[in-house]
Amino acid sequence: MSRIGKKTIKIPEGVNIETKNGVITVRGSLGELSYELRPEVEISQEGSDLNVTLKESAKGESAYWGLTRALIANMIKGVTEGFEKRLELVGVGYRAKSEPSGISLTLGYSHPVIFDKPEGVQIEVEDNKNILIKGINKQLVGQTAANIRALRKPEPYKGKGIRYKDEVVRIKPGKAGKI
Repeated sequence: MSRIGKKTIKIPEGVNIETKNGVITVRGSLGELSYELRPEVEISQEGSDLNVTLKESAKGESAYWGLTRALIANMIKGVTEGFEKRLELVGVGYRAKSEPSGISLTLGYSHPVIFDKPEGVQIEVEDNKNILIKGINKQLVGQTAANIRALRKPEPYKGKGIRYKDEVVRIKPGKAGKI
């Protein structure tokens, strides 16, 4: 039994949910998201509650129960509140600048790195060192943040690179164990 799958999802006011041909569509004040349901899972709506249940309990199929419930809950949160990730650039000369198609990053390479933003994500640059990524799709926001971070990961000796706002980078001692 899935502890997450058993929980009911509260549907806030202003959110419309439609299920048609195995596709669930969630509409809210910030936009619209849809997800193709697995054939092992079914959804029932009772008033302002949404329940996710398994059609039959077979080995391996119960894994999709909690997953589907979590994805639908994230869709509802996304169309009402939205998601955001913050990145910070640490290093001498590391800067970010907004471009019409995305952002331009100066990361210590011989050339600036241009990152094109995907559709459905807004990227804002705050004071050349901080990047704010916003959107309604949690997976897309997180993947965009991970792709930007992968351009220059924090290195373990000086801590230079792109990191998440609350990420802690453990600094290693250098040669001969200097502190």
